[in-house]
Amino acid sequence: MTDVINLRRERKRRKSLEDAKQAETNRLLYGRTKAQKQSDSLEKLRKKALLDGKRLREED
Repeated sequence: MTDVINLRRERKRRKSLEDAKQAETNRLLYGRTKAQKQSDSLEKLRKKALLDGKRLREED
């Protein structure tokens, strides 16, 4: 036989776990220093330039 649980408590527990997961995601996305953001931006630009430099262009 299964254990009897309080549904209200279970809902609150699940919401708490979901909120904690969302908070962790937000910390990873938004919890960075200005230097880290700038570094990522420069890296993204460098990769884009490198990729564009290797692109084959069609001659008209």
